[in-house]
Amino acid sequence: MRQDKGKIGIKEYFAIISLTVGAKLSDDTPAIIYENAKNAGWLAALLIGILSFFPIILLIKVYSAHKGKNLHEILLHLFGRFFGTLLSICLLIGGTIAVIADSGTYVDIIGSMYFTKTPAIILYIILMVICAYGAKRGIEQIGAVSWLLLPYIKITLFIALIFTFKKGTLGYLFPFWGEGPLEVAKASVKNVSIFVDFFYLALIMPLISSYKDMKKGTLISLVFITVELSLALVAYVVLFDYTTAEMLNYPFHETIRFIQIGFLANVETLFFPFWLVATLIRFSFYLYLIATLLGGILKIKEFEYLIPLIATIILLIGLSPDAPSITLYTVREKILGLLSPAFMILPPFMWIVAKIRGDFKNETSL
Repeated sequence: MRQDKGKIGIKEYFAIISLTVGAKLSDDTPAIIYENAKNAGWLAALLIGILSFFPIILLIKVYSAHKGKNLHEILLHLFGRFFGTLLSICLLIGGTIAVIADSGTYVDIIGSMYFTKTPAIILYIILMVICAYGAKRGIEQIGAVSWLLLPYIKITLFIALIFTFKKGTLGYLFPFWGEGPLEVAKASVKNVSIFVDFFYLALIMPLISSYKDMKKGTLISLVFITVELSLALVAYVVLFDYTTAEMLNYPFHETIRFIQIGFLANVETLFFPFWLVATLIRFSFYLYLIATLLGGILKIKEFEYLIPLIATIILLIGLSPDAPSITLYTVREKILGLLSPAFMILPPFMWIVAKIRGDFKNETSL
């Protein structure tokens, strides 16, 4: 398929989403879900995917009437320059805080579980320098590298899940509904912003080769990641039981330390390099999204030059907590709680405004 210069195709788009949103099964996201849904966390993940479908499909619908515009430009069109810019600033602040919390969490994972003698500041600097370089290379390079490495990263994850299920006890999944269907539903609604990345993806919608590719890639990715996250949550429960899984900040990394694969004594050495590469791709993409949004707000066309500044700000703020693993976990929980209503309300509101304005009259599916 022909791909225009400066744009990515459905394969690259799918790979980026899979490695950014999908990576959440390897941080403290499972622990956050278990906290409310207990052993039915995997059901909560499925419900989160179903709930996310509605704002995502409405966002895609809005974009169908504003092709060529990114999220910031659509907000300006729908709500006017003042309120549109205000909404973009709120999204910029929320997204930046989320990236600060996430990057701090990943530095804590690397420092506490793999490079225990390396100071956190060194790890953080290395992470931000590499990711800033990757982000500055542009969306084409991020997409190409993501698609190239996607099979290896997902195959290693699949292998880990297979051996986890072999080692685990399926009886730990019962009672099926955890503390009850109502609690599972509450956990799903509370944590639906786990998939808020799909909303920020509207910033790169004009950079995808066609509207059909964007729509198909988004919906396929949503289904794929929902199933993947749900299976991972099942795997952690059958291996540890939810009482233990809930107490583990990073159950994925505990899992790859716990399982055994044939003659390999240190299984984590097989999985860690692929996970690390996925982490670098993830934060390179996040830096690119933040720079895109900030460039739009400040009316800077060459927004790539903002990336080093953004990475520096994230680094300085991310290193400030005194107790990273505890503080960052709390911050992430609060961010999820704040972004969930925004994720569920803003796309429907955008669709209603676009409908009132008559923007769908000239809508096409090309």
